[in-house]
Amino acid sequence: MSGTGGKAVCVVGPTACGKSALGVRLARRLGGEVVSVDSMQIYRGMTIGTAAPTEAEMEGVPHHMIAVAEPEEAWSAARYVSAAAPIVDGILARGKTPILVGGTGLWLDALVRGRTFAGGQAGSPVRRELQRRLQEEGIAPLLAELERVDPESAARLHPADEKRILRALEVYRETGKTITAHNEETRALPPRYDAVWIGLRFRDREEMKARIDRRVDDMVSAGLLEEVRALLNRGLPREATALQAIGYKEFLGVLESVSTEAEALAEVKLRSRQYAKRQLTWLRRNSAIHWIEWEKTQDFEWAVQVSTEILASAGVC
Repeated sequence: MSGTGGKAVCVVGPTACGKSALGVRLARRLGGEVVSVDSMQIYRGMTIGTAAPTEAEMEGVPHHMIAVAEPEEAWSAARYVSAAAPIVDGILARGKTPILVGGTGLWLDALVRGRTFAGGQAGSPVRRELQRRLQEEGIAPLLAELERVDPESAARLHPADEKRILRALEVYRETGKTITAHNEETRALPPRYDAVWIGLRFRDREEMKARIDRRVDDMVSAGLLEEVRALLNRGLPREATALQAIGYKEFLGVLESVSTEAEALAEVKLRSRQYAKRQLTWLRRNSAIHWIEWEKTQDFEWAVQVSTEILASAGVC
């Protein structure tokens, strides 16, 4: 099914696979602009640990949705889509090709599909009331209420999944619709953009792990610890969403004397490798991805050539 808002190119893959570099090259080839789809690159002052492209790496290509939020803010997929969709629409209106680059699969899917999000927001009276009841009564009465109004969600959710139980109740109270009905309606809508998906991955999983380890070493050499210290010095609370990101949380422990730099480094590498594995699992569900597999070396000229052939056959160039 074709999208309603124009053609877009999605460059996806696990962390450290070269998405940003390929995105820039494709944007230059197509006369396009890059839109970052990364839940941590949105934050200011977090360039090193998020591997956000530098000015030099952007090579003069316009980039959007990088360093647009304060680290104190907590962004959802809904908030990201509300900010990014007008930018993508603007790129298309200028006759350019949007290159959507990033590893946050949920956000990218939501943007491409034009997904609408059910009601409810942090701090709303409904959410405060539900959270108060959770604290005072526990989850059982709330789950019983959900069973009455949305038995399908109640049956699907584990009793320990308090967050989603509250969310399902919140949606029903705010909209009069079950979250199950809302999700079914959303899935029935045509996608917002006619997306061509290009995926990067390593043929050898061990090579991917080695690349991730080298990238983490490079981040530390570039001053990751100092970047975390700067965030704390500006008064960012340690429980802020931004400081829960891989790399920041572990090196926060170094500054708080909970761990050594060597321990933090090893932990960041481990968590980064685990994250890459989760990203690949998410992407495997998307049968529309055209995969480009790296060998030992990353030949970007070859990748651009292959990508261009894919995009030409899809009518993008």
